[in-house]
Amino acid sequence: MKITPQAIPEVVLIEPKVFGDARGYFFESYRQDALEAATGHRLHFMQDNESLSARGVLRGLHYQQAPYAQSKLVRVVSGDVIDVAVDIRIGSPTFGQHVCARLNSDNKHQLFVPRGFAHGFIVLSETAIFTYKVDNPYAPEHDRGISYSDPALAIDWQLPKEQIQTSDKDGALPTLKDRLESAPETLFQYEQALYD
Repeated sequence: MKITPQAIPEVVLIEPKVFGDARGYFFESYRQDALEAATGHRLHFMQDNESLSARGVLRGLHYQQAPYAQSKLVRVVSGDVIDVAVDIRIGSPTFGQHVCARLNSDNKHQLFVPRGFAHGFIVLSETAIFTYKVDNPYAPEHDRGISYSDPALAIDWQLPKEQIQTSDKDGALPTLKDRLESAPETLFQYEQALYD
């Protein structure tokens, strides 16, 4: 597999080597040793999640605050999405910047989103099945997020706003600036030790 750091180098794109013939295909969807070597982190994924979403559904931008911060390894089983990771580490040289990746069932790409980043995706196909590994369990009392439509982030979700569907909760999330001003303790510090 090919593992490539993105514009924010802590976020990496994984391109598996797919072996295909008339019978179908085979590929390694996860290699812990390769991902740890590429990221420099010891990874202990403990939970797999899956969602089914229709076209225009946007989920995010989500994160969990410490001590339940989560790294995510995300991929699309069927369909086509734009996947986004936003740096929310106070003091980071890329604070407030984001990385976008096109993940779909044709390219089979994956994105590793480390702790200290907010994550979200939007579905461009009629439906999409989205799966991801996390290295901490869901902890509702530590669940946080920032607005997908934050103008300062300037994320191109590639669909008109009137076609975007969010949950009521996601639609009411604050901007990154509001989160920084009202509850900076729910974000991350750039020098914070986020991994064992």
